[in-house]
Amino acid sequence: MAQSTDSKTGLAALAEAATQAPGRGLPPVHLWNPPHCGDIDIVIRRDGTWLHENSPIGRPELVRLFSTVLRKDPDGYRLVTPVEKLAIRVEDLPFRAVAVTEADGILRFTTDVGDVVEAGPEHPIQVETDPTTGEPSPALHVRADLWARIARPVFYELVERATVEAGRLTVRSGGFAFPLGPVGAGVA
Repeated sequence: MAQSTDSKTGLAALAEAATQAPGRGLPPVHLWNPPHCGDIDIVIRRDGTWLHENSPIGRPELVRLFSTVLRKDPDGYRLVTPVEKLAIRVEDLPFRAVAVTEADGILRFTTDVGDVVEAGPEHPIQVETDPTTGEPSPALHVRADLWARIARPVFYELVERATVEAGRLTVRSGGFAFPLGPVGAGVA
């Protein structure tokens, strides 16, 4: 007997909810307050790979769908539908900024799940630096409390575009300045 939409749970319910998003917009996960239904064995690895039961989710369309129902609650990352909320594990940040372009003074980033984000006051670039190694950890705000780790090659592109302002490598987008590290880092 076929399973009704109302009785779907887990991955099936998440996929169904994600496909119900009108047009290409994002579902209003911030308005949904379903009960917590437990954990689902989904991990977003540091390299951006989504795993289900230790196997990569091979369909990019499915990863994109799941990314649209992802949110970060105070107690962790959740995949949320109108009727259930499932905890997942994220090793670093849920998304990766894998490309950047510049047009008319605006930096546009593309994430590994297909989001296009313009850096600016609503979507800042932040770079934390490891105090021991000096290694930068660049990130871009995507939406709500979700961030993308800026991939190393993209960060190198930003460094090449940077100018020195107040002793720091800095990029600008839409007239707003974003330092790429502490004072003196990378400045010759």
